[in-house]
Amino acid sequence: MPSIKTIGFSHRPSTRQKARQLAIADVVIDSLAESVIDADIVILATPIYTFEQIFQQIAPYLPAGCIVTDVGSTKVLPHRWAAKYLPDTVYYVGSHPIAGSEQRGLEFARDDLFERSYCILTKTKNTNTAATKILKEFWTHLGCIVKIMPPELHDRILSNISHVPHVIAAALVNLQNKAELKLAGKGFVDTSRIASAPANIWTDILLTNTKNIVRGIDKAIAELKMLQKVIKKGDRSKLERLLEAARAKRNAMINYKMKKRELIQ
Repeated sequence: MPSIKTIGFSHRPSTRQKARQLAIADVVIDSLAESVIDADIVILATPIYTFEQIFQQIAPYLPAGCIVTDVGSTKVLPHRWAAKYLPDTVYYVGSHPIAGSEQRGLEFARDDLFERSYCILTKTKNTNTAATKILKEFWTHLGCIVKIMPPELHDRILSNISHVPHVIAAALVNLQNKAELKLAGKGFVDTSRIASAPANIWTDILLTNTKNIVRGIDKAIAELKMLQKVIKKGDRSKLERLLEAARAKRNAMINYKMKKRELIQ
């Protein structure tokens, strides 16, 4: 990949100052408009509900041929906003690198963040093919395994494997007695880890994928009720079958990811 100059912008002066101190970008600019005026690729890394306003703000300053993308966890609404506000001379492609952690802040950035992580690109029938190809090369160069799909499919899949699990983790923590949590072991810590993620970011995620998430919560409730029923009845054999089915399915996932070197033992 040719030489790249990175330009950073944050609406918070304190974040811009920290970015300069940590050399997060080649240049950190104090103006959103100036930060995109000569850009080849613009990447939004903000809560999803800010995208609509940002698209409106940057639209007059984007050069022709510029590619706009993001790292948001839902994609249907960003595609809709991009089509509404971005000029025809600019190309939007959705990006979702499935990487990172529950930690927030520039100080948690890592050079190997995207290594062997999936990045999903989303496109519609109107998405520019050349722009999609460029972004695929971009994320691949950063170490990602790139998959391409429609935004609707992305939001349905991520609801099942990311958004609903976050809701369940939050509920699991909220139902606990605060004092008793001090006795929690590693299993509870591992199970509830994602509940530590920033609330404002996850509020946006959950409210931009509501239908899929509500459907997923209904399915989770049905599974819990099934477990509740067999536990209440003392049906040992059925309970063991349900637990074994979960164990086998998870082990198959772990084995697959180990084989593909997505996980390191």
